[in-house]
Amino acid sequence: MFWTSYFLAVLAIALAWPVPILLSRAQWPARSPFTAMLLWQAIALAGGLSMIGAMLVYGLEPVGDNLLSGLRALGGMVFHNAPTTELGFWHIFALSAAALLTAHLVFTLLLTYYKIQRQRRRHRELLDLLASPSSDGPGTMVLNVDSPVAYCLPGGARSVTVLSDGLMAALEPDELRAVLIHENAHLSQRHHLLLWAFAAWRQALPWLPTTRLAQESVNSLIEMLADDVALKTESKATLIRAIAIVASGSPAAPAVRMAFGEPRLSDVDPSQPGATGGSGSAGTTASRVSRLLSPQPPLSEPLRAAVLACCVLLLAVPTALLLVPGLLG
Repeated sequence: MFWTSYFLAVLAIALAWPVPILLSRAQWPARSPFTAMLLWQAIALAGGLSMIGAMLVYGLEPVGDNLLSGLRALGGMVFHNAPTTELGFWHIFALSAAALLTAHLVFTLLLTYYKIQRQRRRHRELLDLLASPSSDGPGTMVLNVDSPVAYCLPGGARSVTVLSDGLMAALEPDELRAVLIHENAHLSQRHHLLLWAFAAWRQALPWLPTTRLAQESVNSLIEMLADDVALKTESKATLIRAIAIVASGSPAAPAVRMAFGEPRLSDVDPSQPGATGGSGSAGTTASRVSRLLSPQPPLSEPLRAAVLACCVLLLAVPTALLLVPGLLG
């Protein structure tokens, strides 16, 4: 299994460094954000699988010809108190590193989820005290704040879209509809789950620059996906004006951010995400507006099919190498 572990290690390095950098600099994701989102997820999953798999395969090489047989042999050694003389120091070290990394990733994912839920509970309690229901529809609440503010707070049946008095006063009716549709798209498409996963990835591996690039790219892509939903009923000019007005409130609402525990995920530390949407970072806002002002055609069907094929291969190749004996010797 030596060549399998070597190949998985090279694949893990490629997916952890050059591939995400190249994708974050590419222009085509703005043309087909959903396809790009799938590719980012495939890169993250395949990278983690390859990283852990390379260490496991190397560690189990002396006792099995694939991952399953090696794990069975190792389990027999552990549960039957058999000698482990077949495993050298570096094999045991690799197995220990794989176990620790797996535990670290799972623990960070669960810890990030716990922090999200705790912050959302606090956020919702404060909304119950300081916000009032809106006449613009169920699940919408209004804050008595002069700055333009808009975001959504996921929570299943208790999900809400939050607007400020300042925003509602600044928007025309069609612009307000665009904002509501945009924020509701975040909830209906469950973008908060993607943000949770990539925030956990960055929290688990903060020393890896590509985790930051991945999180920033995903934040931008979900905003574009929500924009596309709003464009089905509202004009580009309307949406651009709404984006500009909401963005103008981002640096001007410190009181809101302090009171509600950093309500916009894109504005907070990834270990403390709470809500979804809002205007996002300045870079995200610029990308959204540029995309609307200079629209490009979506990727052609053959190109989208090629990207989707890459997603499938990214997940299938390391899985096959781990489970099928003798693929690389």
